[in-house]
Amino acid sequence: MSVTHGRMGLSLTQEILSHLGLANKTAAWGTLGTLRTFLSFSVDKDVQRLLKAIAGQGVDRIAILDVLTNRSREQRQLISRAFHERTQQGSGSAEDVALEILATRTPPQLQECLAVYKHNFQVDAAEDIKSETRGILRDLLLALAKGGREAYTGIIDYNLAAQDIQALKQAEGPSTERTWVLVFTQRNPEHLVRVLNQYQWYTGHELEKTVRARFHGAACVALLNLASVIRNTPLYFADKLHQALQETEPNYQALMRILISRSETDLLSIRAEFRKKFGKSLYSSLQEISGKIREPGTTRPKMARSSKGPSV
Repeated sequence: MSVTHGRMGLSLTQEILSHLGLANKTAAWGTLGTLRTFLSFSVDKDVQRLLKAIAGQGVDRIAILDVLTNRSREQRQLISRAFHERTQQGSGSAEDVALEILATRTPPQLQECLAVYKHNFQVDAAEDIKSETRGILRDLLLALAKGGREAYTGIIDYNLAAQDIQALKQAEGPSTERTWVLVFTQRNPEHLVRVLNQYQWYTGHELEKTVRARFHGAACVALLNLASVIRNTPLYFADKLHQALQETEPNYQALMRILISRSETDLLSIRAEFRKKFGKSLYSSLQEISGKIREPGTTRPKMARSSKGPSV
């Protein structure tokens, strides 16, 4: 639902402006600005509050006003970027789930997933990817589905890392998507961690900043998710679990998929990252919704063409 539509949007804008009066007194550091930095700022909490405020039939004007009229310009920019990324592509979309599976499974697990997909839906996953996606997102998913990522040999190739960094720096213009696909889907994770870290050292900013400036929409989200997987896979899943828990209606299907698929891999590490970032245990967070969890449905993902069997 848009909060800037028609008369409602106009009246809400006027109400926001009415809350932006001058401060009653000059602060200790001498500012006469109408807004000051919110000391307990949390971009995740603010984005979640805004999402809840515009969900459903009505709009929670008080919540929107409280967030937008009590955050500094820099804080509002962070909220805007995070809100845009959250709403560009939700965590439950077929493309997001496909990326999660293709980017985080071991080669044997991936081959098994693809075989089950073909058995259940009578079509190769690659064919559905081709027909349902486009651009660099399609190229990323197809490359990951091939399982051609290099294995780590234990030898650090400093020359290749420098070449990849230079290639990515030069791939900021149009018609350079193939470079991003090649590096992100073919290099081994240990090599990519080095590339990401050294890219920041050479350029003065994280690679993710370049991605946000260079790409938009689903392609941007996909590359950012891949970077998150590369940097810290347990933290990537901790973020996805937190997002699934914080949605207006908890995303039970995402919760079940992640908890089951990682239970024999790295769930202890995911729990540690969850507590470290969000200040509470994953167990207690799940307890808050206990009794409400239902079995995930067998609704077929949009990318698939047949209704036979559950999604992979």
